[in-house]
Amino acid sequence: QVQLVESGGGLVQTGGSLRLSCAASGSIFRINAMGWYRQAPGKQRELVAVRSSGGSTNFVDSVKGRFIISGDSAKNTVYLQMNSLKPEDTAVYYCFADHSSRDYATTKYWGKGTLVTVSS
Repeated sequence: QVQLVESGGGLVQTGGSLRLSCAASGSIFRINAMGWYRQAPGKQRELVAVRSSGGSTNFVDSVKGRFIISGDSAKNTVYLQMNSLKPEDTAVYYCFADHSSRDYATTKYWGKGTLVTVSS
């Protein structure tokens, strides 16, 4: 099992910034990618940003130019720097890790989520 622990959510005004952190621990063989999903009230969970173990990144269009994803593959950590926040960024943010085991089985692990609230 792999455990993910997130931190960094909170309340911020429009235009402000927050930094989310996530660290994976447990029985890790290989993590192929880590990133963040979010789920706003009444909406489906959406992929916000992902960082591969090789360092490549991808973002949902609505956050491009405002959010930065970084991390340390050796330490199994990922960070999400969120700038120029908007009320529509309000959501619970979930860290995830795409893990491969020794027998090539793949599993997506999830954190418990951290709430980000952007006030107008």
